Amino acid sequence: MRIGAGWQHMVCVVCSLFVVLLCAPATLAQTSMGAQARVLVAGTALGAGRDTLSLDIALSQPVPYRLRTFAAPPRLVIDFNTVDWAGVDLGAEAPRSHVRATRQGQLSDGWSRLVLDLGAPFQLASSEQRIDPDSGEAVISLRLKRVALEEFERSAQDERRFVRLSGAAFLHPESAPAPARAPRKPVVMLDPGHGGIDPGAERDGIREADIVLSFARQLREVLLRRGHFDVAMTRDADEFVSLDGRIRAARAAQADLFLSLHADALPEGLATGTVIYLLGDEASDESAAYLAERHDRADMLAGVDLTGNTDEIARVLMSVAWQDTAPRARGLADALVEGLGDAGMRLHRRPIQSGAFTVLRAVDMPSALIELGFMSSPRDLQDLRDPDWTLSMAEALADALELWQERDTAIQELRRR
Repeated sequence: MRIGAGWQHMVCVVCSLFVVLLCAPATLAQTSMGAQARVLVAGTALGAGRDTLSLDIALSQPVPYRLRTFAAPPRLVIDFNTVDWAGVDLGAEAPRSHVRATRQGQLSDGWSRLVLDLGAPFQLASSEQRIDPDSGEAVISLRLKRVALEEFERSAQDERRFVRLSGAAFLHPESAPAPARAPRKPVVMLDPGHGGIDPGAERDGIREADIVLSFARQLREVLLRRGHFDVAMTRDADEFVSLDGRIRAARAAQADLFLSLHADALPEGLATGTVIYLLGDEASDESAAYLAERHDRADMLAGVDLTGNTDEIARVLMSVAWQDTAPRARGLADALVEGLGDAGMRLHRRPIQSGAFTVLRAVDMPSALIELGFMSSPRDLQDLRDPDWTLSMAEALADALELWQERDTAIQELRRR
Protein backbone atom coordinates (compact mmCIF):
# COMPACT_ATOMS: atom_id res chain seq x y z
CA MET A 1 0.00 0.00 0.00
CA ARG A 2 1.38 3.40 -0.94
CA ILE A 3 0.93 6.71 0.82
CA GLY A 4 -2.56 8.16 0.34
CA ALA A 5 -3.14 11.11 -1.93
CA GLY A 6 -2.99 13.72 0.83
CA TRP A 7 0.09 12.19 2.45
CA GLN A 8 1.77 11.67 -0.91
CA HIS A 9 1.22 15.30 -1.79
CA MET A 10 2.73 16.51 1.48
CA VAL A 11 5.76 14.22 1.20
CA CYS A 12 6.30 15.30 -2.41
CA VAL A 13 6.11 18.96 -1.42
CA VAL A 14 8.70 18.45 1.31
CA CYS A 15 11.02 16.50 -0.99
CA SER A 16 10.58 19.01 -3.80
CA LEU A 17 11.38 21.88 -1.48
CA PHE A 18 14.44 19.97 -0.29
CA VAL A 19 15.62 19.59 -3.90
CA VAL A 20 15.02 23.28 -4.61
CA LEU A 21 17.16 24.18 -1.60
CA LEU A 22 19.88 21.82 -2.72
CA CYS A 23 19.86 23.38 -6.17
CA ALA A 24 20.57 26.81 -4.66
CA PRO A 25 24.10 28.20 -5.13
CA ALA A 26 24.89 27.94 -1.42
CA THR A 27 26.60 24.71 -0.41
CA LEU A 28 24.54 22.76 2.12
CA ALA A 29 25.78 20.44 4.83
CA GLN A 30 25.81 16.82 3.76
CA THR A 31 23.33 14.53 5.47
CA SER A 32 22.65 10.86 5.36
CA MET A 33 19.51 8.80 5.98
CA GLY A 34 21.30 5.61 6.85
CA ALA A 35 23.07 2.95 4.80
CA GLN A 36 23.81 3.40 1.10
CA ALA A 37 20.69 3.02 -1.05
CA ARG A 38 20.64 0.64 -4.02
CA VAL A 39 19.29 1.72 -7.39
CA LEU A 40 16.63 -0.84 -8.31
CA VAL A 41 16.53 -1.98 -11.94
CA ALA A 42 12.77 -2.51 -11.75
CA GLY A 43 11.18 0.93 -11.76
CA THR A 44 14.26 2.79 -13.04
CA ALA A 45 13.69 4.20 -16.52
CA LEU A 46 14.69 6.98 -18.87
CA GLY A 47 11.93 7.97 -21.30
CA ALA A 48 11.40 10.53 -24.04
CA GLY A 49 8.51 12.32 -25.75
CA ARG A 50 8.69 14.75 -28.61
CA ASP A 51 9.55 17.70 -26.36
CA THR A 52 9.84 15.96 -23.01
CA LEU A 53 12.30 13.83 -21.08
CA SER A 54 11.49 11.74 -18.02
CA LEU A 55 13.73 9.97 -15.52
CA ASP A 56 12.54 7.65 -12.75
CA ILE A 57 15.13 6.27 -10.32
CA ALA A 58 13.84 3.51 -8.03
CA LEU A 59 15.73 3.20 -4.74
CA SER A 60 15.86 0.75 -1.86
CA GLN A 61 15.38 3.72 0.50
CA PRO A 62 14.99 7.52 0.19
CA VAL A 63 18.10 9.69 -0.11
CA PRO A 64 18.84 13.43 -0.24
CA TYR A 65 19.67 14.59 -3.77
CA ARG A 66 20.44 17.80 -5.66
CA LEU A 67 20.01 18.83 -9.30
CA ARG A 68 21.94 21.18 -11.55
CA THR A 69 22.08 21.96 -15.28
CA PHE A 70 25.15 23.16 -17.19
CA ALA A 71 25.50 24.60 -20.67
CA ALA A 72 28.19 24.14 -23.37
CA PRO A 73 27.31 21.32 -23.77
CA PRO A 74 23.86 20.96 -22.13
CA ARG A 75 23.95 18.52 -19.20
CA LEU A 76 21.81 17.49 -16.26
CA VAL A 77 23.82 16.58 -13.15
CA ILE A 78 22.23 14.80 -10.18
CA ASP A 79 24.17 14.16 -6.97
CA PHE A 80 22.83 11.68 -4.39
CA ASN A 81 23.81 11.00 -0.81
CA THR A 82 24.37 8.20 -1.65
CA VAL A 83 23.46 5.34 -4.04
CA ASP A 84 24.94 2.13 -5.43
CA TRP A 85 24.58 1.93 -9.23
CA ALA A 86 25.58 -1.75 -9.55
CA GLY A 87 23.74 -3.46 -12.42
CA VAL A 88 22.04 -0.30 -13.73
CA ASP A 89 22.76 1.18 -17.19
CA LEU A 90 20.61 4.04 -18.49
CA GLY A 91 22.68 4.61 -21.62
CA ALA A 92 20.42 2.90 -24.20
CA GLU A 93 17.03 3.97 -22.90
CA ALA A 94 16.50 7.30 -24.70
CA PRO A 95 17.08 8.51 -28.29
CA ARG A 96 20.29 10.45 -28.97
CA SER A 97 18.16 13.44 -29.93
CA HIS A 98 17.35 13.70 -26.20
CA VAL A 99 20.25 12.04 -24.35
CA ARG A 100 23.61 11.50 -26.03
CA ALA A 101 25.29 9.67 -23.14
CA THR A 102 25.06 8.94 -19.43
CA ARG A 103 27.75 8.52 -16.77
CA GLN A 104 27.46 7.60 -13.13
CA GLY A 105 29.67 6.65 -10.22
CA GLN A 106 30.90 7.46 -6.74
CA LEU A 107 32.52 10.73 -5.70
CA SER A 108 35.41 11.06 -3.28
CA ASP A 109 33.27 12.88 -0.69
CA GLY A 110 30.83 9.97 -0.30
CA TRP A 111 28.16 11.31 -2.67
CA SER A 112 27.18 9.62 -5.97
CA ARG A 113 26.70 11.35 -9.32
CA LEU A 114 24.64 10.81 -12.46
CA VAL A 115 25.34 12.95 -15.54
CA LEU A 116 23.08 13.10 -18.60
CA ASP A 117 24.62 14.65 -21.73
CA LEU A 118 21.52 16.23 -23.26
CA GLY A 119 20.93 16.16 -27.01
CA ALA A 120 18.85 19.34 -26.74
CA PRO A 121 18.22 22.03 -24.11
CA PHE A 122 15.82 20.38 -21.63
CA GLN A 123 14.89 22.27 -18.47
CA LEU A 124 13.59 20.74 -15.24
CA ALA A 125 9.80 21.02 -15.02
CA SER A 126 9.19 19.00 -11.84
CA SER A 127 10.88 16.71 -9.36
CA GLU A 128 9.63 14.62 -6.45
CA GLN A 129 10.60 11.69 -4.27
CA ARG A 130 7.80 9.26 -3.46
CA ILE A 131 8.18 6.88 -0.53
CA ASP A 132 6.38 3.59 0.05
CA PRO A 133 5.79 3.40 3.83
CA ASP A 134 5.43 -0.39 3.75
CA SER A 135 8.61 -1.36 1.88
CA GLY A 136 10.66 1.77 2.63
CA GLU A 137 11.51 2.00 -1.08
CA ALA A 138 11.49 5.35 -2.91
CA VAL A 139 11.24 6.69 -6.46
CA ILE A 140 12.82 9.95 -7.57
CA SER A 141 10.83 11.24 -10.55
CA LEU A 142 12.16 14.03 -12.77
CA ARG A 143 10.31 15.60 -15.67
CA LEU A 144 12.03 17.93 -18.16
CA LYS A 145 10.69 19.99 -21.03
CA ARG A 146 12.44 21.30 -24.12
CA VAL A 147 13.10 25.05 -24.09
CA ALA A 148 14.92 27.58 -26.19
CA LEU A 149 18.70 27.49 -25.87
CA GLU A 150 18.76 31.05 -24.53
CA GLU A 151 16.32 30.14 -21.73
CA PHE A 152 18.32 27.03 -20.89
CA GLU A 153 21.58 28.97 -20.69
CA ARG A 154 20.02 31.59 -18.41
CA SER A 155 19.01 28.94 -15.89
CA ALA A 156 22.22 26.88 -16.13
CA GLN A 157 24.74 27.18 -13.32
CA ASP A 158 28.35 28.35 -13.47
CA GLU A 159 30.37 25.20 -14.12
CA ARG A 160 33.69 26.69 -13.00
CA ARG A 161 32.30 27.57 -9.59
CA PHE A 162 30.69 24.14 -9.29
CA VAL A 163 33.98 22.39 -10.10
CA ARG A 164 35.76 24.39 -7.41
CA LEU A 165 33.18 23.27 -4.84
CA SER A 166 32.33 19.74 -5.96
CA GLY A 167 35.00 18.56 -8.40
CA ALA A 168 34.86 17.70 -12.10
CA ALA A 169 34.22 13.97 -11.82
CA PHE A 170 31.93 12.64 -14.60
CA LEU A 171 31.00 16.14 -15.86
CA HIS A 172 32.62 15.42 -19.25
CA PRO A 173 33.37 12.12 -20.99
CA GLU A 174 37.09 12.67 -20.54
CA SER A 175 36.88 13.65 -16.87
CA ALA A 176 38.37 10.90 -14.72
CA PRO A 177 36.73 9.86 -11.47
CA ALA A 178 38.20 11.35 -8.35
CA PRO A 179 41.07 9.28 -6.97
CA ALA A 180 40.03 6.67 -4.45
CA ARG A 181 40.64 7.57 -0.85
CA ALA A 182 42.32 5.32 1.65
CA PRO A 183 39.83 2.99 3.36
CA ARG A 184 37.90 4.92 5.98
CA LYS A 185 37.77 3.58 9.50
CA PRO A 186 34.36 3.53 11.16
CA VAL A 187 33.91 6.45 13.55
CA VAL A 188 32.65 5.73 17.06
CA MET A 189 31.11 8.70 18.84
CA LEU A 190 31.52 8.35 22.60
CA ASP A 191 29.04 10.42 24.57
CA PRO A 192 29.96 10.86 28.26
CA GLY A 193 26.61 11.73 29.81
CA HIS A 194 25.84 14.89 31.78
CA GLY A 195 28.56 17.49 32.50
CA GLY A 196 28.77 21.13 33.51
CA ILE A 197 25.58 22.33 35.15
CA ASP A 198 24.23 18.76 35.02
CA PRO A 199 26.40 16.55 37.31
CA GLY A 200 24.19 13.48 36.91
CA ALA A 201 23.91 11.10 39.84
CA GLU A 202 25.97 11.82 42.96
CA ARG A 203 27.11 9.49 45.75
CA ASP A 204 29.57 10.27 48.53
CA GLY A 205 30.80 13.36 46.73
CA ILE A 206 31.36 11.45 43.47
CA ARG A 207 29.64 12.76 40.34
CA GLU A 208 28.41 10.57 37.50
CA ALA A 209 29.58 13.19 34.97
CA ASP A 210 33.18 12.81 36.17
CA ILE A 211 33.13 8.99 36.22
CA VAL A 212 31.80 8.59 32.68
CA LEU A 213 34.15 11.25 31.27
CA SER A 214 37.15 9.47 32.75
CA PHE A 215 35.92 6.15 31.38
CA ALA A 216 35.23 7.61 27.92
CA ARG A 217 38.82 8.83 27.72
CA GLN A 218 40.06 5.39 28.71
CA LEU A 219 37.84 3.65 26.16
CA ARG A 220 38.97 6.09 23.46
CA GLU A 221 42.60 5.25 24.20
CA VAL A 222 41.91 1.50 23.97
CA LEU A 223 40.01 1.83 20.66
CA LEU A 224 42.63 4.07 19.05
CA ARG A 225 45.46 1.82 20.18
CA ARG A 226 43.80 -1.18 18.52
CA GLY A 227 43.44 0.75 15.27
CA HIS A 228 40.09 -0.58 14.06
CA PHE A 229 38.07 2.60 14.74
CA ASP A 230 38.44 6.34 14.78
CA VAL A 231 36.93 7.93 17.87
CA ALA A 232 35.22 11.26 18.59
CA MET A 233 33.66 12.51 21.83
CA THR A 234 30.69 14.79 22.43
CA ARG A 235 32.61 16.38 25.30
CA ASP A 236 36.17 16.11 26.60
CA ALA A 237 35.76 18.43 29.57
CA ASP A 238 33.33 19.13 32.40
CA GLU A 239 30.92 21.08 30.23
CA PHE A 240 27.21 20.93 29.46
CA VAL A 241 26.21 19.64 26.01
CA SER A 242 22.51 19.55 25.16
CA LEU A 243 20.95 16.30 24.03
CA ASP A 244 20.36 17.73 20.58
CA GLY A 245 23.93 19.07 20.56
CA ARG A 246 25.27 15.56 21.22
CA ILE A 247 23.47 14.21 18.16
CA ARG A 248 24.65 17.17 16.06
CA ALA A 249 28.23 16.48 17.17
CA ALA A 250 27.90 12.87 16.04
CA ARG A 251 26.67 13.91 12.61
CA ALA A 252 29.40 16.56 12.28
CA ALA A 253 31.97 13.83 12.96
CA GLN A 254 30.25 11.57 10.37
CA ALA A 255 29.92 8.98 13.12
CA ASP A 256 28.95 5.43 12.21
CA LEU A 257 28.05 4.49 15.77
CA PHE A 258 26.85 6.39 18.86
CA LEU A 259 27.49 5.17 22.43
CA SER A 260 26.15 7.21 25.33
CA LEU A 261 27.89 6.34 28.61
CA HIS A 262 26.22 6.61 32.01
CA ALA A 263 26.51 5.33 35.59
CA ASP A 264 23.21 6.36 37.10
CA ALA A 265 21.55 5.81 40.47
CA LEU A 266 18.07 4.49 41.12
CA PRO A 267 15.98 5.43 44.15
CA GLU A 268 15.46 1.83 45.27
CA GLY A 269 19.16 1.04 44.97
CA LEU A 270 18.50 -2.52 43.81
CA ALA A 271 19.85 -2.41 40.25
CA THR A 272 23.37 -3.70 39.67
CA GLY A 273 25.48 -4.66 36.68
CA THR A 274 25.81 -3.26 33.16
CA VAL A 275 22.70 -2.55 31.08
CA ILE A 276 22.48 -1.76 27.36
CA TYR A 277 19.55 0.48 26.48
CA LEU A 278 18.09 0.86 23.00
CA LEU A 279 15.54 3.39 21.85
CA GLY A 280 11.98 2.29 22.58
CA ASP A 281 8.67 4.10 22.24
CA GLU A 282 7.85 2.91 25.73
CA ALA A 283 10.32 2.17 28.49
CA SER A 284 10.82 -1.54 29.10
CA ASP A 285 10.32 -1.18 32.85
CA GLU A 286 9.95 1.48 35.52
CA SER A 287 13.70 1.84 35.91
CA ALA A 288 14.18 2.56 32.19
CA ALA A 289 11.34 5.09 32.30
CA TYR A 290 12.91 6.81 35.30
CA LEU A 291 16.34 7.03 33.66
CA ALA A 292 14.90 8.31 30.37
CA GLU A 293 12.97 10.97 32.25
CA ARG A 294 16.12 12.07 34.10
CA HIS A 295 18.23 12.30 30.98
CA ASP A 296 15.60 14.20 29.00
CA ARG A 297 14.99 16.62 31.87
CA ALA A 298 18.69 17.48 31.88
CA ASP A 299 18.22 19.27 28.57
CA MET A 300 15.70 21.61 30.22
CA LEU A 301 18.54 23.00 32.30
CA ALA A 302 19.79 24.82 29.22
CA GLY A 303 16.30 25.95 28.26
CA VAL A 304 15.90 23.41 25.44
CA ASP A 305 12.85 21.17 25.20
CA LEU A 306 13.01 18.64 22.36
CA THR A 307 9.77 16.85 23.15
CA GLY A 308 7.73 18.83 20.60
CA ASN A 309 10.27 18.52 17.79
CA THR A 310 8.08 16.41 15.48
CA ASP A 311 5.82 16.75 12.48
CA GLU A 312 3.98 14.18 10.42
CA ILE A 313 6.19 14.42 7.34
CA ALA A 314 9.36 14.03 9.40
CA ARG A 315 7.86 10.95 11.03
CA VAL A 316 7.31 9.28 7.67
CA LEU A 317 10.89 9.91 6.52
CA MET A 318 12.36 8.98 9.90
CA SER A 319 10.39 5.74 10.12
CA VAL A 320 11.74 4.66 6.75
CA ALA A 321 15.32 5.33 7.81
CA TRP A 322 14.71 3.62 11.16
CA GLN A 323 13.75 0.39 9.37
CA ASP A 324 17.41 0.07 8.43
CA THR A 325 18.96 1.38 11.66
CA ALA A 326 16.87 -0.46 14.27
CA PRO A 327 18.08 -4.00 13.47
CA ARG A 328 21.66 -2.75 13.33
CA ALA A 329 21.22 -1.21 16.79
CA ARG A 330 19.80 -4.48 18.09
CA GLY A 331 22.79 -6.31 16.64
CA LEU A 332 25.03 -3.81 18.44
CA ALA A 333 23.31 -4.50 21.77
CA ASP A 334 23.63 -8.26 21.26
CA ALA A 335 27.34 -7.95 20.48
CA LEU A 336 27.94 -5.73 23.52
CA VAL A 337 26.26 -8.21 25.85
CA GLU A 338 28.12 -11.13 24.27
CA GLY A 339 31.47 -9.36 24.50
CA LEU A 340 30.96 -8.31 28.13
CA GLY A 341 29.78 -11.77 29.07
CA ASP A 342 32.79 -13.44 27.44
CA ALA A 343 35.07 -11.09 29.41
CA GLY A 344 33.40 -12.03 32.68
CA MET A 345 31.95 -8.58 33.32
CA ARG A 346 28.87 -8.50 35.53
CA LEU A 347 25.65 -7.83 33.64
CA HIS A 348 22.23 -6.81 34.89
CA ARG A 349 19.74 -9.69 35.08
CA ARG A 350 18.04 -8.08 32.05
CA PRO A 351 21.07 -6.78 30.14
CA ILE A 352 19.18 -5.35 27.13
CA GLN A 353 16.32 -2.96 27.78
CA SER A 354 14.65 -0.06 25.99
CA GLY A 355 13.84 3.49 26.97
CA ALA A 356 12.63 6.73 25.39
CA PHE A 357 16.05 8.37 25.50
CA THR A 358 16.20 11.49 23.33
CA VAL A 359 19.95 11.07 22.88
CA LEU A 360 19.31 7.80 20.98
CA ARG A 361 16.86 9.30 18.49
CA ALA A 362 19.28 9.76 15.59
CA VAL A 363 17.77 7.46 12.97
CA ASP A 364 20.81 7.52 10.70
CA MET A 365 23.26 5.60 12.92
CA PRO A 366 23.03 2.70 15.36
CA SER A 367 22.93 4.05 18.92
CA ALA A 368 22.97 2.57 22.40
CA LEU A 369 23.08 3.92 25.94
CA ILE A 370 25.35 1.95 28.26
CA GLU A 371 24.78 2.08 31.99
CA LEU A 372 28.24 0.89 33.04
CA GLY A 373 26.92 0.27 36.52
CA PHE A 374 24.75 1.96 39.10
CA MET A 375 26.20 4.35 41.65
CA SER A 376 23.32 3.41 43.94
CA SER A 377 24.89 -0.07 44.21
CA PRO A 378 27.92 -0.09 46.58
CA ARG A 379 29.46 -2.93 44.57
CA ASP A 380 29.04 -1.14 41.25
CA LEU A 381 30.33 2.13 42.70
CA GLN A 382 33.45 0.35 43.92
CA ASP A 383 34.02 -1.09 40.44
CA LEU A 384 33.47 2.26 38.75
CA ARG A 385 36.21 3.78 40.93
CA ASP A 386 38.66 0.89 40.32
CA PRO A 387 41.15 1.61 37.46
CA ASP A 388 41.70 -2.11 36.85
CA TRP A 389 37.96 -2.73 36.49
CA THR A 390 37.45 0.23 34.14
CA LEU A 391 40.36 -0.95 31.97
CA SER A 392 38.85 -4.44 31.79
CA MET A 393 35.48 -2.91 30.89
CA ALA A 394 37.08 -0.76 28.17
CA GLU A 395 38.88 -3.78 26.67
CA ALA A 396 35.66 -5.83 26.77
CA LEU A 397 33.68 -3.08 25.03
CA ALA A 398 36.40 -2.78 22.38
CA ASP A 399 36.19 -6.54 21.76
CA ALA A 400 32.41 -6.26 21.48
CA LEU A 401 32.57 -3.34 19.03
CA GLU A 402 34.98 -5.23 16.80
CA LEU A 403 32.63 -8.23 16.89
CA TRP A 404 29.67 -6.04 15.94
CA GLN A 405 31.58 -4.31 13.14
CA GLU A 406 32.56 -7.66 11.61
CA ARG A 407 28.98 -8.94 11.72
CA ASP A 408 27.40 -5.68 10.56
CA THR A 409 29.76 -5.35 7.58
CA ALA A 410 28.90 -8.88 6.45
CA ILE A 411 25.16 -8.18 6.73
CA GLN A 412 25.41 -4.90 4.82
CA GLU A 413 27.38 -6.63 2.05
CA LEU A 414 24.65 -9.26 1.71
CA ARG A 415 21.96 -6.57 1.56
CA ARG A 416 23.78 -4.71 -1.22
CA ARG A 417 23.82 -7.89 -3.32
